[in-house]
Amino acid sequence: MMSTHTLFEVLVAIHIVTGATGLVSFWVPVAGRKGGINHARFGKLFTMMMLITGSVAICIALTTLSDPIATHPQLVDHPQFGDPALIAGIFGWMMLYLATLTINLAWHGWLCIQNRRDHLANRAWHNLFSQLLLTVASINCAWQGWQLNQLLMVAISMVGFATVATNLWFLYKPNPRPLDRIKEHIKSLVGAGISVYTAFFAFGAVRMLPEIALTPALWSVPLITGLTLIIYHQRAVTLKFRARAAV
Repeated sequence: MMSTHTLFEVLVAIHIVTGATGLVSFWVPVAGRKGGINHARFGKLFTMMMLITGSVAICIALTTLSDPIATHPQLVDHPQFGDPALIAGIFGWMMLYLATLTINLAWHGWLCIQNRRDHLANRAWHNLFSQLLLTVASINCAWQGWQLNQLLMVAISMVGFATVATNLWFLYKPNPRPLDRIKEHIKSLVGAGISVYTAFFAFGAVRMLPEIALTPALWSVPLITGLTLIIYHQRAVTLKFRARAAV
């Protein structure tokens, strides 16, 4: 029978392959020409990889929660991460939250484009259920962070609450304009990229340099970069639509 540690390592390997593929493909639609063949092709690849990566991350988180020490034996003697409760909090509950956030954003952003001619289809049960799951995961991440005195977990959970709020705003807007749909698409898929880059930076750092893993600066780099991209692209499409309206 496969040991918990071996199962964990297999899941991490799959997670790295799918996540890396997604994070490379992320830049083609972000930096390339919008609306073209490559935009659609690599955008779809990115979305699929995010859904797979997020699903595998959920399995990694659950494996960690089942046995924190067996899944992270290299941290047993670490002065900070040697605590099983902290391992479970960071690599279990917070990873579970980030995985749920990634899946939510990727799926919601994909639906915004797929249902461009039928806005009500965006309110499918699976998308609404995803908002509920993310809310629960965000509450739990904040609570676990508070219990562990890890304010980083509390702070990062706020992104989940903001995501659900903006998703629901779009889903229940009576007659969203094409501009609203495109801006929501940008927010969601770039947001999924932020989530996975954050996880790769942070959890990768713990495996190599545990001392810097919980440094706020490390977590802020992908967040600031992603927010800058969202603001830039949303402003660009807004100006483009205004120019069309003026013509």
